[in-house]
Parts: sequence; structure tokens; C-alpha cells
Amino acid sequence: MKKPLVGALFAVLLLGAGTAPAVAATGPDTAAPAAVKEKAAVKAVNFAGTVALSNCSGSVVRTPSSQPSDPALVLSNGHCMETGFPGPGQVVYNRSSSRSFTLLNASGSGVATLRASKIAYGTMTDTDISVYQLTSTYAQIESNYGIKALELDTAHPVQGTAITVVSGYWKRTYSCNVDGFVYRLKEGQWTWKDSVRYTSACQTIGGTSGSPVVDNATGKVVAVNNTGNENGQQCTDNNPCEVDESGKVTVRKGINYAQQTYGIVPCIGAGNQFDLNRAGCALPKP
Repeated sequence: MKKPLVGALFAVLLLGAGTAPAVAATGPDTAAPAAVKEKAAVKAVNFAGTVALSNCSGSVVRTPSSQPSDPALVLSNGHCMETGFPGPGQVVYNRSSSRSFTLLNASGSGVATLRASKIAYGTMTDTDISVYQLTSTYAQIESNYGIKALELDTAHPVQGTAITVVSGYWKRTYSCNVDGFVYRLKEGQWTWKDSVRYTSACQTIGGTSGSPVVDNATGKVVAVNNTGNENGQQCTDNNPCEVDESGKVTVRKGINYAQQTYGIVPCIGAGNQFDLNRAGCALPKP
């Protein structure tokens, strides 16, 4: 995982410092198709709607059917939850939470403190996500701060797509392309399915965990940043390995990964409430 950072570093964010720890060495890159590069300039990706957690990054998100009067949702990683890393097979569901989030505007300045009412869903099984329900509605956030939620894409991302990883914690962005997809990504005791692999330009660091991965052409969230192989070890903590359908293991030192988010959408029903029994919802159940 992109290790969650201690609260002291959160003060650095609030003071606006831009210095970050050294990044890992780069790995092999894959050029995006020309058509994808042309589409990349359609929308400018900025910090509006992203949030900073005490130890990670995140974003205010909505589904295509979310209503202005619905309680807003914040997306981050399962390993960023204040309850600690959930074990394999563990799901956190509708658990009370009063966690706070610093809402950023387009330039990366903090404009408000948002507060959770609960962890609507969180897990590190098959994927690495947490979704918090807030005490504020989308309409209240937009009316008070002029900021709209980022929309979750409903489709599987495409190889070669130009993307931006937007870290609210560090107020930094990382631009690269979707290099491909990993059948199984193993890190320590956890296994994630169909993970997104970045090209080497996205050298994400600790604190970028939970950052939205935005499709540059549509402005929609297609994944959530979560890990990278730091020093070339195989399948250990902070050194995930790729496992294909035949069981072959590949290690890519310095390459980083994200978990797709389109699978979240079918699990959210009326009123922005999670319903794991909805048609099409394949997220792990408690």
C-alpha cells in the first residue's frame, strides 16, 4: 500500500508546503495511442472535489443517479480507514464514523471541513476501497463552496487512456496512462482483482493512497490509487506482485497501481445508500 501518513504530516498540507519524499525509480513505460492523447486535453483536471484525510487522499464522489439532496459520499482506500487495515475477507459496512475531511477547491486550497456520519462500505478484499457517507448533501456542498462532486464512471477503463491521479493530501497531481490490467495483484495477505497498472510516469508516494484516478477526457473517476512496488520484493507489504491466470508471478519495481471503481456504482441505490444485494453488485459482502 501507499502507506498512510501520520497526523504531523497533515499539518504540512494545511500550511501549503509542497515538498514530498523521494520517489521510487522509474520502470518501463508504454506510449498511449494517438487518439487517446488527443482526447486527453478535453477536460482540465484540477483539485476541485478532492479531499485530504489525516493520513491519505480522497474525493467527494457521486453516481450518475445520485440526487442533489442525497448525503454526499467520499471515496478513499480501505487501508486508509481509521478502524485499521481490514483483514482478508473482512468488510466494514454501515459503521458509525465522525471522521473529518478537508475539502479542496480547484487550486488546491482547503475551503471547508466535511464530516462523516458513517463508513458506508470498506474492504481490502478483491479491491481496496472505503466509502464514507457525509453529514452534508451534494446541494449543500455546492451551494456553500461552489464545488461539485466527481462522477464515478460506470464502465471498465481502457488500456492507453490518459489519466491523472489527484492527491488532496499532497496537493499534487500525477499524469500518465493506463498501462494495462492485472488479473491478480498480491501484496502481503491481500489480493486484488483486475487492478489498474500505470505507466511509469505516475510515481505516486505515501499519502497519495485514496486519490481519485481521473480520465482526462471525461473528468470521471475510473479508479482509486492504492499501491506500488517500492523496492522490487515479491508479493510483500509495499511490494505487490502481479499474478496472471496461469499463476505466473511478475514483479515491476517502481510501478504503481489502482483499483477500478466502476463496480461500486451498481451497489449504491436510492438516497446514496449501499445495498450489496442490488442487481449487478459484486462487491464482497460482510
